[in-house]
Amino acid sequence: MSLIEKSDEDIIKIADPIWNNLVKSSNIKDYGGFTKDFSSQMLYGANEVELGKQWANNDLISSLKENCKPMGCLRRGAYVTVIYKQNSSKIPGDFIGRLVLGEEGGDIKVFGATIF
Repeated sequence: MSLIEKSDEDIIKIADPIWNNLVKSSNIKDYGGFTKDFSSQMLYGANEVELGKQWANNDLISSLKENCKPMGCLRRGAYVTVIYKQNSSKIPGDFIGRLVLGEEGGDIKVFGATIF
């Protein structure tokens, strides 16, 4: 069964460990851990220098609280976007986390990840 054919519940079971790893790795500024589930397309655009600049200039992406809550899934084409309600240990308020998953070489990979 392809990723987009799975139920929201099944997709979230796949997405949660990936999102939790992104949060943890971003907080400790671990490039290798942060990019371990990236698709080849994402790896091409996420070089270590650029990510280092983002970590240095954005308090939010290095102060994310763990164990956030998934809000739901959106399907578009061959990709599934999982939306998370995310909080920070330094910046008050709620943020939206967006994790785009797809299939590459038979594996589920990250094709997009943002927080705003």
